[in-house]
Amino acid sequence: MNPAVDSFFSKVQKWQDEMALLRAIVISCGLVEELKWGVPCYTYQQKNIVMIHGFKEYCALLYHKGSLIQDSDDLFIQQTENVQSGRQIRFTNSKEIIRLEPILKAYIFEAVEVEKAGIKIAYKKPEEYKMPDEFKFKLDEMSALKTAFEALTPGRQRGYLLHFAGAKQSKTRLERIEKYIPTILKGKGITDCTCGLSKKMPSCDGSHKSLKLKG
Repeated sequence: MNPAVDSFFSKVQKWQDEMALLRAIVISCGLVEELKWGVPCYTYQQKNIVMIHGFKEYCALLYHKGSLIQDSDDLFIQQTENVQSGRQIRFTNSKEIIRLEPILKAYIFEAVEVEKAGIKIAYKKPEEYKMPDEFKFKLDEMSALKTAFEALTPGRQRGYLLHFAGAKQSKTRLERIEKYIPTILKGKGITDCTCGLSKKMPSCDGSHKSLKLKG
């Protein structure tokens, strides 16, 4: 167990017992424990395998490349239709976790084999996603923004399109677009570190918060 992750588990107010069980199960599979995006993440040779999440209604084990794993027990949940890679297994009590422990481990070992084999997710191209009219208007209105957006990697473009389109109301879509215009102009993705203090550059892993406090 990673002492740096202990503080996360000591502070959670819900699902403590369930998360402790999930933590023990994952670590027993020989994965490396880290803190990424503010939550426990478990890796194999620096490749993300699973993460432990806590929500209001449930806690979950998120398999990063769950879409590539054979879900023979029909446990995986695709959070939204736009999620191409990750798959959740959700829990509301400890008994479920104990009962499913052999399957959780089997899925983890399969996820490791996926990484060993170097199998990649065949992500949809950005042009295959619907671009919100509000963002299309902004791109037409601001040539610098259009140039900057088109210069982004496909993954970064996809992240913005999904985030903008995820808002149901036009007002909210506009607010999201306005918020991220400066970030796009800087050539940054929606999850990229903008302060330069993340330990996992270019991604933001939340470590900048503790670094700022130390500074």
